[in-house]
Amino acid sequence: MAGRHYDEWQVGDRIAHELRRTVTETDNLLFTCMTHNPQPLHLDAEAAKASEFGQILVNGTFSFALMIGLSVGDTTMGTLVANLGYDKLVMPKPVFIGDTLRCETEVTDLKESRSRPEAGIVTFTHRLLNQRDEIVCQCLRMALLKKRSA
Repeated sequence: MAGRHYDEWQVGDRIAHELRRTVTETDNLLFTCMTHNPQPLHLDAEAAKASEFGQILVNGTFSFALMIGLSVGDTTMGTLVANLGYDKLVMPKPVFIGDTLRCETEVTDLKESRSRPEAGIVTFTHRLLNQRDEIVCQCLRMALLKKRSA
């Protein structure tokens, strides 16, 4: 599904994104290495086993990136001018290898752009949930979107 234009959104719109992803050891290893993050809890099974979690923790920035990626097709695909920022990023529960993650989005604010009359700013609240319906990541994303009417 293509993304929506600014003037096609309303505050309160909600989407349960259909794409889901089961996180693999390879996902976590590649992402952690690509981003030069040497945290042993992401890479060292013995260090992770000795932690309070007892197993490898999936890199939190992978979880954040996956959450945004799962949402793009339904929100901003083809209509995005620019992502303006992310705010209030929280990770209230850990993600482990083998967790299956899904994303939900709600529109929490709409604002006309002062500098670009052909676009507007949509604030999305994205939530990433695991197979137990626990929120593992959440943030606000401000996106500058084209208007259909432009």
